[in-house]
Amino acid sequence: MGILVAIIVLSVLIFFHELGHFTAARFFGVQVDVFSIGFGKKLYSRMIGKTQWSISAIPLGGYVKMKGQDDTDPTKKSFDADSYNAKKPWQRIIILLAGPFANFLLAFILYFAIANLGVPKLLPYVGKVGADTPAMQAGLLKDDKLVQINGKNIQYWENIGKAINDTQGNVSLIVERQQQLVTLEIMPKVIDDQNVFGEKITRRIIGISPLGKQTTVHFGLVDGLAYAWDETKKASLLIVESVQKLITGVVGADKLGGIITIVDVTSQASSAGILALFFFTALISVNLGVLNLLPIPALDGGHIMFNLYEMITGKEASEKAMTYITMIGWALLLALMLLGLYNDINRLWGAH
Repeated sequence: MGILVAIIVLSVLIFFHELGHFTAARFFGVQVDVFSIGFGKKLYSRMIGKTQWSISAIPLGGYVKMKGQDDTDPTKKSFDADSYNAKKPWQRIIILLAGPFANFLLAFILYFAIANLGVPKLLPYVGKVGADTPAMQAGLLKDDKLVQINGKNIQYWENIGKAINDTQGNVSLIVERQQQLVTLEIMPKVIDDQNVFGEKITRRIIGISPLGKQTTVHFGLVDGLAYAWDETKKASLLIVESVQKLITGVVGADKLGGIITIVDVTSQASSAGILALFFFTALISVNLGVLNLLPIPALDGGHIMFNLYEMITGKEASEKAMTYITMIGWALLLALMLLGLYNDINRLWGAH
């Protein structure tokens, strides 16, 4: 069941991406010959207008084939009025950007749905106070509720770490204890830690863990839109930073996941409930949007670079150069996919 959900999720993400390209292409009067979810043998096809809508056997992507555009052979061009090549470079760039934009939009919609379904938040109640920690030395007790840190109101547990790390020196806490407010002064301890990318960092801690009291926050329309915007922005920056760390070698190539990892994690998310599935689907959608903007010739970003070159120089790149660069792009993309698959198999092998 989990694998089926994962395939459906991937298909929805691909559909939205290609629908972005399709919508922009039709807006500029470009004929779309094929709209396919998946690659390889067509399992189902239907002609609607001049477009063949298809579901193909290998659900690892999809494509929109526009008149006059052929990624497998850049020399095949048409300059009819309704062809992709007949459009101005800026129009082509918008068509290319529309796919990734659709993925960011889908993520935004999913985060907005999450905001209305209700976001689970831990309340700032102290559970365990670590032995010989600044919190214990200052007299912080189990069941204390943190109300303020250095004058900043604390609504949820997630606010505590940032409030402590945003300060220097002593931290002034106001806690609610047995319906009374108590003020405590604490000098946080500086520890060595790692961030999400495995880089060494230092952070300030006081030595407490949450009690586990939880609430569900339902956002209104305006707050829900703000939440969706913030989460989409955070997810986008996380993916961009991840790619940057991968390219610079901070994150090892062995951390790159392929389709098996995506299916596996999507399957796990679906079993954890609709919220977890929405969160993960939004993250994968942003991931798809960001990765497609990379300047690799086989991706949207590569085609955008060709069109920017044409806008700046006033002439197209030579057919020979485009053919070679496109071939290199496909080789690089295939190498990344194979590396992801190799890492997936290694993880599965190591798990048994």
